Amino acid sequence: MFLRIMLPVLLLLSACSSTPPPPPALPPASKINAQMNNLAIYAMSLYDTPYQYGSKSRANGFDCSSFVQFVYENAVGIQLPRTSSEMSRMGMVLESNQLKPGDLVFFNTTHIANSHVGIYIGENRFLHAPSTGKAITLTRLNDKYWRDRYNGARRIKDN
Repeated sequence: MFLRIMLPVLLLLSACSSTPPPPPALPPASKINAQMNNLAIYAMSLYDTPYQYGSKSRANGFDCSSFVQFVYENAVGIQLPRTSSEMSRMGMVLESNQLKPGDLVFFNTTHIANSHVGIYIGENRFLHAPSTGKAITLTRLNDKYWRDRYNGARRIKDN
């Protein structure tokens, strides 16, 4: 009788004290989504850094392409080309309804295709270094100025 009562209790206690299995590893796509969300957060940490044409440092400021280049290199270890035009030839072409945080968005701001680049953050917004006298700012893609100059988007990593 004692064994009939104690055996189930012992089995129950031993099951409770066993080490649970480790959580499943993130699938590669989920890991990439997390990296790109972190990239977007890192980009936001540079909000209000001054615009400085040709500069590529946090201390002195950024122009649009050096900002994107700096974020990608420091957030996910990807080295991008120096100019927005060169960046526009990398990665996968996207439709605007496919945008995810971390994607690059391109604009024609100087009568030259892909002369400006920013980082899509989500909710129809992108972060960019707009021009001399301004700072890195968050802007809506559907603002008339940007909507009229939109050239497309690219995904550098498959997120």
